[in-house]
Amino acid sequence: MRKRQQQSGSVLLIVLWTAVLLTILVTAMASKVRLSARTAFNNQLAADDYTQMMSALNSAEIDILLERMSSPLDAPIETNSEGELLDRSLRFDGRPLRLSYPTPDGMVVRIINHSGMINLNRIPRASMQLLIEKRLQDTTGEEADAEEVQDLLAAWTDWTDLNDLEGINGAEREFYEALDPPYLPRNNPELDSIYELHHIRGFAELFEGIDLDAAFTIYGNSRQVNLNLATREAMLLLPGLTPDLIEDLRGVRAVDTFSNRGEIGEVIPFENLTELSPWLSNETSDFYTIYVYRRPASVAQVEPNARASDRRRNAAEFDPQDYPLEVPFMNESRVGDGTVASSEANAEALAESAALLRDEDPWEVAPGIGRQAFSAVVEFTGGDSPPRVYQINPYATLPKF
Repeated sequence: MRKRQQQSGSVLLIVLWTAVLLTILVTAMASKVRLSARTAFNNQLAADDYTQMMSALNSAEIDILLERMSSPLDAPIETNSEGELLDRSLRFDGRPLRLSYPTPDGMVVRIINHSGMINLNRIPRASMQLLIEKRLQDTTGEEADAEEVQDLLAAWTDWTDLNDLEGINGAEREFYEALDPPYLPRNNPELDSIYELHHIRGFAELFEGIDLDAAFTIYGNSRQVNLNLATREAMLLLPGLTPDLIEDLRGVRAVDTFSNRGEIGEVIPFENLTELSPWLSNETSDFYTIYVYRRPASVAQVEPNARASDRRRNAAEFDPQDYPLEVPFMNESRVGDGTVASSEANAEALAESAALLRDEDPWEVAPGIGRQAFSAVVEFTGGDSPPRVYQINPYATLPKF
């Protein structure tokens, strides 16, 4: 009897352990299947996003080509409210764009022409000195120390010259090899990246807080900046400009263009214009950076009664990065039949949409973390040839335009 009871107890233990093991096995298999399904789903989302981004990128390239091509003789003449001709290429200043060809829902496209940034590969030594002085004065609130300016300028010169000979108070191979980790100076006037500034002695501290992607370029041949396309970060570095003057210029630029220095002089004082003038040009560059990213889903609901495509277009007309109220170009908006309508007719609705966008689509997705975007640096050499791609960055950060 006792033996039979012992056998029954053993069977019960075996059954219980078997049930436990089966439960663990089923749970593990379920978790693995769930993980595999989630992975496949995320891969599909990533593939869809990539396809849509490439579609938006191609539409942006076509838009640039269209702007560079000669207009047909029978093309309608576009003017602003004052009857002045519109130069639609001046849209490429980093604002969200409504392109000529449709883009996938939820995708935002921004294009920046490199004439709106300071070219590090073409900046003269005297101009770099002025830039250093301006930056030191802005950061300290006092007149720039002449010795510190010369030390920084010497470090820049040694980095971009063609030899290892150290200038007075400069920094050459011996200095950089003693760092941890060590590296070598460029010793070439052609920088490969704007981020080389962080490696030049003293320049990482000098440009701390400046968005280098928005302020500088290494592409093109221009030594000057087109104020109609200039980014806020580049303007902050230009001699003669203060934050208040920059906002005044950007406010005017939202509804008009600057054709000459006289028009700029109507906005800023003469002494500031005197400092600024050597930096200015009305030329545009053949180089563009295209940014594509997905707008948060909540932004697509700005106008709940509109069609999805219309919501996308209305939302993309405004710059969430502290731009003033802005329509596709020069205070004019396109309606469905292609005619031009004054923005005053729907200013109230547009202002409400713009306010929502600024709240829901900020530059930062978290404190100190900018929005991720797909970017491409391209060069257009003519109106009938495809662009030459210089750089692709699937993990770029949206600059502070």
